[in-house]
Amino acid sequence: MKFLEKLKNSISTNKSNVCVGLDVDLEKFPKHILETDDPIFEFNKAIIDATKDFVGAYKPNSAFYEAYGIKGLESLKKTIDYIPKHIFTILDAKRGDIGNTSRMYAKSAFYEFGFDAITVSPFMGSDSVSPFLEDEKHGIFMLCLTSNKGSQDFQKVESGENLYLKVARKSKEWNNLKNIGLVVGATHNKEFEEIREATDGMPYLIPGIGAQGGSLEFAVKYGGKISLINSSRGIIYASNGKDFAEVAAEKTKELRGQINEILG
Repeated sequence: MKFLEKLKNSISTNKSNVCVGLDVDLEKFPKHILETDDPIFEFNKAIIDATKDFVGAYKPNSAFYEAYGIKGLESLKKTIDYIPKHIFTILDAKRGDIGNTSRMYAKSAFYEFGFDAITVSPFMGSDSVSPFLEDEKHGIFMLCLTSNKGSQDFQKVESGENLYLKVARKSKEWNNLKNIGLVVGATHNKEFEEIREATDGMPYLIPGIGAQGGSLEFAVKYGGKISLINSSRGIIYASNGKDFAEVAAEKTKELRGQINEILG
């Protein structure tokens, strides 16, 4: 199945644009999970079992697994293998290097771990991005305008064209196989409108809702029906008790309902 086809299918199957970020942190786990042989996988398994009927995608951030060494990466692989195959998966790794290095990153994410997509930094240009775009079954969400405060340092300029608009226009130019989406933070309302106009409504991965203060209504309005609204801590750590998975499911359903109401 092609990148965009699988994304649309995943969203439509559960009528959900919610992307659950599986950013694991042992210090935030319920105590009973820490007593298991593989707490990272057992935590993710419980979250997946509880939310799999209400999500459009899952997005583990690689740093939260690499921090635990080989065992963390083994747990990541088990997690991806456990996710139902019809649900879209994104590796949040923000890769981007010279061509032969990016090719190895792509091989790892798509063929060793089995992700559908990966987040990529376009800073080094087309030859650092193109290795991720060679197979129409897989694709990228390219950093365009991020939700963190430091996005002001380089992504916006005081004079001339903003970097985020250059990225948006290049993404459209490179999108021959329709396997590019953009990361656009929900904390940038006016700019999101500009990006959408420049990209003809390609898929967006939208962080910044909740603790970072982004507007859900604006994100859904400009993100459209094939975009993903990401929530990590607000869902998976909504409870640290034995009911953590059930609470995560309720938070996921709540966010899904809010999004669907805005979409109409």
